[in-house]
Amino acid sequence: MTLEQKIKDALDESRLLILGAQVLFGFQFNGIFQELFGDLSLPSRLFEVSGLTLLTLTVGLLIAPWMRHRIVEQGKDSMPVLALATGFAGLALLPLSIGLAFDLFVAMDRIGGTLGGAIAGGAFFALAMLLWYALEFFLKKKSHPMPTDQSPQDTPLETRIDQLLTEARVIIPGVQAMLGFQLTVTLTRAFAELPAEAKVAHAVALCSMALAIILLMAPAALHRIAFAGEDDPEFLRIASLFVILAPLPLAFGIALDTYVAAGRALQPAAAAALAFLAIIVLLGLWYAYPLWRRWRSRNARMRIS
Repeated sequence: MTLEQKIKDALDESRLLILGAQVLFGFQFNGIFQELFGDLSLPSRLFEVSGLTLLTLTVGLLIAPWMRHRIVEQGKDSMPVLALATGFAGLALLPLSIGLAFDLFVAMDRIGGTLGGAIAGGAFFALAMLLWYALEFFLKKKSHPMPTDQSPQDTPLETRIDQLLTEARVIIPGVQAMLGFQLTVTLTRAFAELPAEAKVAHAVALCSMALAIILLMAPAALHRIAFAGEDDPEFLRIASLFVILAPLPLAFGIALDTYVAAGRALQPAAAAALAFLAIIVLLGLWYAYPLWRRWRSRNARMRIS
C-alpha cells in the first residue's frame, strides 16, 4: 500500500472517531443544562464534567496530526504524519473510552441506581479496552514495523487538495453538531438562571463555533465557485489558510463552554481552571507543537545547506 493511500485511510479513520467524540461532547454539554441535572448525585455530576474534559482531549489528539500535516508538511505526505496519526489515534481512544464509561454510569445510575451505573460503566470500559487495545496489541505483533523516513514525499496537487478537503471534513460535522447543542441550551430554564458572565462566555463560544464552521466551509465554496472545481495551486494556498485558522475559534469555543458547563457543577474557580486547561491543551496540540516542529525542520534544513 502506498503512503498516499495510508494517509487517506488515516484521515477516514479520524473522521469516524472524531465525529463520535464531538457528538458525545455535545450531548454531555446539553445534559448538564437539563432540569434534572441538579438532582444527580455528586459522583454523577463530577463524571459529567470529567467526561467533557476527557472528550476535549480526545478531539485535540485526533485533530493534531492534520494540523501538523497542514502547518509543517504543507499538505505533503510524510511518514512522520502517518506515525503521528497512528499514535494519537491510539492515545485518543483512552479518554474516549473513559468518557463513554462515565456517561453510561450517569445514565444507568438514573435507571438502576449506583450499582447498576457502576456495572454498566465498568463493563463497557472493559469491552472498549478489549476491542480497542488488547486485540490491536495482539495483532500488532504480526504486523510489519512502520518506516521512519522523515522527508516529505512529492505529492500530486490533486492528492493534496483531496486531503485538504478531507481534513476539513474531519472537523466540521462534529462542530456543526456541537453548535446545534449550544443553540438549544439557550432555550433551557437552567441557562436563564446562569450568572451574566457565564451567559457572555456562552455567547462568545457560540460565535466562535459559528466562525469555525464558516472557515471550514469556505474551501468547498471557494473550490466550486471561484475555481469551478478545478485543482489549482492558488486554491490550495488559500484553502490551507482557512483550514489552519478554523481550529483556533474552535479551541476557544470548547474552552468557554467547558467553563459554562463546569460552572453548573463546580465552583467558578474550578470551572475556570478546567477551561484554562482545555485551551492550553488544544492550542498546544494544534498550534504550538506543529509550529515547533516546523521551526526544527527549518533549522535542520539550514544546517544541512
